[in-house]
Amino acid sequence: MPSFDIVSKVDTQEVKNAVNQANQEVGRRFDFKGANAKFEFDNNQVTMRAPNEFQLKQMFDILTGRLASRKVDIRCLHVDPPQVNVGEAWQPVTVRQGINADLAKKIVKMIKDEKFKVQVAIQGEQVRVSGKKRDDLQQVIRILKDAKLDMPLQFDNYRD
Repeated sequence: MPSFDIVSKVDTQEVKNAVNQANQEVGRRFDFKGANAKFEFDNNQVTMRAPNEFQLKQMFDILTGRLASRKVDIRCLHVDPPQVNVGEAWQPVTVRQGINADLAKKIVKMIKDEKFKVQVAIQGEQVRVSGKKRDDLQQVIRILKDAKLDMPLQFDNYRD
């Protein structure tokens, strides 16, 4: 019986490379000269540090540009509100991976509403879709690609 998995993965090495490139750009830019502005990447979280909130917004634009150029979908980012101190501001940006339970239920509901002849099962942080015909599975993939979801989806482990 043909099947495939719906997953949401991010290449953390590409994220590290993008953060390093963004750090280099912040060091070269004239408007950041003398400012203690930097990016830190640790455990799927990028922390932006700058003297004020305005520069955090500029740094976020730099980061998203670098991630996009490295083919990392920026829909996987979750931006927390900025924290402002007397001399410093910082803002954590989380790189989300995996499909959470709410999104998995939403995906299952979308597939069931289309009345395809497939079986859908939630397995941890992925969703498995199986059916008798390849055409049904391809239609499910097409429906999910057209859907406006807040997480990037990949289709893995296609078996015939």
